[in-house]
Amino acid sequence: MKRTYIDKLREHVGEEVLISGWVDVRRDQGKLVFFDFRDMTGKVQGVVLPASPAMEIAKGIRDEFVVTVRGKINERPEKNKQADRLNGGVELEILEITILNGAEPMPFDIHSDTREVNEEVRLKYRYLDLRSERMQKNIRMRDKIISFFRDYMHRNNFVEIETPMLMKGTPEGSREYVVPSRLHAGKFYVLPQSPQQFKQLSMVASFERYFQIARCMRDEDQRGDRQPEFTQLDFEMSFVEREDILSYTEEMFIELVKKLYPEKKISETPFPRITYKESIEKYGSDKPDLRKDKNDANELAFAWIVDFPMFEKTKDGEIQAAHHPFCAINPEDKENFMSGEDIFSIRANSYDLVLNGYELSSGSIRIHQEAEQKRVFELLNISEEEQQKKFGHMLSAFKFGAPPHGGFAPGIDRIVMLLQGEPNIREVIAFPKTGEGKDLMMDAPAEISDKQLKEVGIKIIK
Repeated sequence: MKRTYIDKLREHVGEEVLISGWVDVRRDQGKLVFFDFRDMTGKVQGVVLPASPAMEIAKGIRDEFVVTVRGKINERPEKNKQADRLNGGVELEILEITILNGAEPMPFDIHSDTREVNEEVRLKYRYLDLRSERMQKNIRMRDKIISFFRDYMHRNNFVEIETPMLMKGTPEGSREYVVPSRLHAGKFYVLPQSPQQFKQLSMVASFERYFQIARCMRDEDQRGDRQPEFTQLDFEMSFVEREDILSYTEEMFIELVKKLYPEKKISETPFPRITYKESIEKYGSDKPDLRKDKNDANELAFAWIVDFPMFEKTKDGEIQAAHHPFCAINPEDKENFMSGEDIFSIRANSYDLVLNGYELSSGSIRIHQEAEQKRVFELLNISEEEQQKKFGHMLSAFKFGAPPHGGFAPGIDRIVMLLQGEPNIREVIAFPKTGEGKDLMMDAPAEISDKQLKEVGIKIIK
């Protein structure tokens, strides 16, 4: 008999069906045994009658056993119907149960709101935590959001391009994860902080509109809304100005909310445009929370923060790019840029999107001319030799007809966190790390064997 998914059982009243899934709850009432079964589509109540041949097996079944059940779908008596529930009008009369796998007692109550459970226990048994109703909803909504973004991009003629996960180390801002090369002793790849250079090179390659659901890695100190690896909707567009990207992104988020979160209300459209200087002076932050009622879980206050500084001073007094060295200069500041005067007043042609006090993404119009890119490197005190060593491929590409271009990269994790009303991004990532970057389920990071160390030419110095 072919399996029937639980959400389709209403179509089979009076018929025998075969379902597979988990025992959600077991209840004994006199001579009857009731079960709630669940699969990925929903739940249904089943009953084992006293004379059923399934009764003997049913006696040994506990919550979370994995089973296949053959039974008959019966209409419930009118007084027992629950119109507001899936399958609230039907019941499965169990004729046969096959146990596919047993289950030990759960280390915590997966039927509860597991936010109340010790987080280390949840992360150690993440595959159980993910069975909870709230976590199932979070991960399934994440899937719908990613699917929406992908469809939206394709509808607007973007090409999905997968960029390398092993690349050359270049100073883009954050600390990089280093990967030793076994075949090239003494040399290393890094894991990408973002596909920044590859997406710009995709514009040079004349694709004009690129996107990907990109995995990014940054070896940063952790906090609640950051992870060592994260996901972003990365996109780039050719022949655009800043307003083109802002308008495109804004329309995309408005449609996302309308389609997937109709109960939520965007407080202002078009999204307010606020300069970085104004935001700091007025709100004391470059991530202002503009909600009118901060107790309203359905209010979404988007805002654009524009004209960030191009350069900033490090703790050691050195000059670095505030975002990354590929941002184009605000046209009004080109004179200071070329002269090198008043360098910290120079603004990038950049922008952030914030939502309810959180940064969703940073983006910018990019440099597309070799001379301008080299000038940025000069102001960052990167020598000609270092420019060629680290960024020679970019400088070379700009000699071959690079178009004006710009892009953006909204963080998927943070978007889902805010739309789902969760306190941190660990609640919307299937298998996250702890705040210290540890995987408690797999016990990572972990030591590797002496053989593996020798193969890649690494010696551990304690």
